Amino acid sequence: MRYGILAAVIIYEIVTIFGIGWWVSRNHKKDEAGAFALAGRDLPLGVVAATMALTVLGTAHILGVFEMTWFMGASAIWFSIAHVVLLVVVCLSTGLWVRRLEVTTVPELLERMYGKGTRLLVSCVMAAVIWGILTLETQGIGIVLSSMTGWSIKNGAIVGGILGIFYVIMAGMKEVGWINLVNAVIMYIGLVLATVFLAFKLPGGNFDTVANFYTDAGEGFMLNIVGSTEILITFALANIVSVTFCQGISQMLLQTCMSAKSEQTIKKALWIAAPVNGLFGVFAVVIGLTARTLPEFSALGPKVAATTMLVELLPGWVCVVLLASFLAAILSTFAMTSLTPATIFAVDIYKNLFNPNATEQEVTKVTRIAIIILSVIAMAIAAFLPPILSAINWLFAWLVPVFWLVVFGLFWKRSAKTAIATLLASWIINSLWSFTPLPAAINMADIPNGYVTLVVTFVVAVIMNLGGGGKPAYFKSEEYLLTKKIG
Repeated sequence: MRYGILAAVIIYEIVTIFGIGWWVSRNHKKDEAGAFALAGRDLPLGVVAATMALTVLGTAHILGVFEMTWFMGASAIWFSIAHVVLLVVVCLSTGLWVRRLEVTTVPELLERMYGKGTRLLVSCVMAAVIWGILTLETQGIGIVLSSMTGWSIKNGAIVGGILGIFYVIMAGMKEVGWINLVNAVIMYIGLVLATVFLAFKLPGGNFDTVANFYTDAGEGFMLNIVGSTEILITFALANIVSVTFCQGISQMLLQTCMSAKSEQTIKKALWIAAPVNGLFGVFAVVIGLTARTLPEFSALGPKVAATTMLVELLPGWVCVVLLASFLAAILSTFAMTSLTPATIFAVDIYKNLFNPNATEQEVTKVTRIAIIILSVIAMAIAAFLPPILSAINWLFAWLVPVFWLVVFGLFWKRSAKTAIATLLASWIINSLWSFTPLPAAINMADIPNGYVTLVVTFVVAVIMNLGGGGKPAYFKSEEYLLTKKIG
C-alpha cells in the first residue's frame, strides 16, 4: 500500500472540493431561480468548457479505454473521437436549443412539444439511464482507489462516493463547474508528465519496445487506430451513433448548457471542450497499450493493470498529480450523474406531479436528498458491475429516440402518439436485443444496440409523421413565436 500517494491524493481532493465548495457557497444566491441546479444560468466560458469536457470524461474514458485497449488496441480511441463529435453536435445544436428555450430539464422540453405523458416517460427513463452511468462512475472511483491502497473496489467506491457527494452537495452546479475548471488544468499537467516519465522507465527511454511487443507477437493491428472493417462498423461508428444521439440530448451534459451565460458562451466552449476531451483518449490508449506489454502488470488483468503500473513506475509526485486528476475527472462525472437525475426527479416528478407550488428552496432540498440517495445506492452495487464500455453502450441506446424526437418536434412535426409509440418501440427492441436470443436468431448478433434503436426510431417516427396529423414544428409554432417576442 502506498500510504504517501494515497494521503496526498485524498488531501488534494478534500482541499479542492471543500475549499472551492466553501468559496462558491459563500457567494451563492440561494433564492435565485435555478441557483442550485443551474447556477443562475450565469456560468462563464472557462467553467462551461471545463465542465462539458469533464462531464463526459469519466470512468468510461479512463478505465473503460484502458480495458478496451487491452482487447482491441489503439482502435479504442474511437470512443474518445465519438465524444468529440458529441461536443460538436451539442455546442452547435441541442445545447443552444435548451439554453434558448430556458428549460430546466430535457423532459420539460419534451412536454412543450408532446405533452405530459411523454415528459413522464422520458423523465423516468432518462433518470434511470444517468443513474446507471453513475454506478459505473462509482466503480471507476473504486478501481482508482483500489490500485493505490489494496482495498477492495467496494471500499474504494464508498470513500470516493462520499467525496463525490461533497463535490456537488454544497452549492450544486456552480460548485461542480468551478472545481472542474481547476481539475482540468491539473489533469493535463499530470497526463503530459506521466507520459514523459513512463517513457523514461521503458528500455531505450521511449515507447519503441511497446510497438515491438505487438509486432513480434503478430498483433500489429493493435497499433492501428483504424483497425479492421468489423471494428469500424461495430465499434467506431457504433460509438459515434450511440454517444452522439444519447449524450447529445441527455440531461447529464445539457444541464451545463442550460447553466451557461449565453448561447454564444456555448459556441465558444466547443473550441476548448473538444480538444480537452478528445486528446485525453490518446494518452489513455498509450498507457493501456504499455501496461499490457509489462508482464508484472499484465498479470493483473485489464481493470487494474494500467493504474497499478502508474503507481509503481512513476515518481511519487507525478503519480499524485496524475491519479488525483484521474480521480477528479471521475468525481466530476460522478457529481453530474448524481446531480442531473436528482434534478429530473425534483423538477419533473416532485414539482411537476406532486407539488406544483414548491418553492426554490423546497426543490433544492429535494434535489440534495435525491443526490445522497442515488449516490449511496450506487456505492452499494459498484463492485458487482459488468465491463465498463459494454455497459455504457447499452445504456446509451435508450436515449437515441429521445434525440430524434426533439429534432423532429422542433423542426418538423409534433404528435404525442408518434412520440410515445416511437419511444416504446425503441425501448422494447433495445431490451430484446440485450436480453433475448433474438440477435443471434436472425444472424445479427454483432449489431450494436445503438444501430437498432436508431433504425426503429426512424421507421416508426417517420412513417407516423408522414401518415398525417400532429402540430407544426415547435420553432414555427405560435407559442414559440409569442415567447420569443415577449423575450
